[in-house]
Formats: sequence, C-alpha cells, structure tokens
Amino acid sequence: MDRPFEVFDHTADIGIVAYGSDITELFANAALGLFSLIVDLDSLGQDAERVVELSAEDSESLLVEWLNELIYIFDVERLAFKKFEIGELTDNTIKAKCFGEKIDPQRHKMFREIKAATYHMLQISKQNGSYQARIIFDI
Repeated sequence: MDRPFEVFDHTADIGIVAYGSDITELFANAALGLFSLIVDLDSLGQDAERVVELSAEDSESLLVEWLNELIYIFDVERLAFKKFEIGELTDNTIKAKCFGEKIDPQRHKMFREIKAATYHMLQISKQNGSYQARIIFDI
C-alpha cells in the first residue's frame, strides 16, 4: 500500500480516507490516521501497550466503535498510539494490541482535539483488491 491514509476537511469537522490491502490493515491505518490528527506521531514512542477488544453489529459500526474506543483511552488515560497489531478481526469483532505512550506536553506536539468518529458519510469499500474507508471526526 503506497499510503496508509489521507486527510480531508469537512465543514467544521475533519476526516480521513484510510487504505489497506486487507480489512485488518484498513483498521490499523484508520487508527493511525486518527492519531495523526491528534499528535505528531514522529515524537511518539511505543512504551505503553493496550489490548482492545470490541464487538458491533457490522464492520462499519465496528470501525466507528474501534476509533471511538481509542479516542476514549486517549481522553481518559492520555495514551496515544502509533502501532496497531490486529490479532482478530471479523465483521463484528476486533481484538488488537495498540502501542504508544502517555502524552507529555513538554515532548509531544498536539494538533487538535477529536471528540468522536461519526457515522456521517461513513463508508467501507473494496476496490481493485484493496480496501478503503471514509471516516469523519467531530472536532
């Protein structure tokens, strides 16, 4: 995959189009895109590890739940992630290890606050053997 994600502006919100050679890579790249909107990933280490397990009705809902759980962990524990190892992924369940570190305002450049991943214009599609997802975040 040439690029893991792209950022686009949307009215008062912001969005990404994430890419993946398979659905697992798509979910990992969507999470990477999310955190690239929040913090400078180059300054982020991988000292902290968190396991995330979720379920939802379908893959679109699971993607939103996945991203919102990562936002919740960031908001509550101030943990930002830059590496994602997805061990299990079905249409309605995910189990992943996330690697990153606790935010230190002295070392990490913060970009913006993300309130939530939304269902607005949410789309997961498969084209030419690869996947892409369009996700808009409330800021």
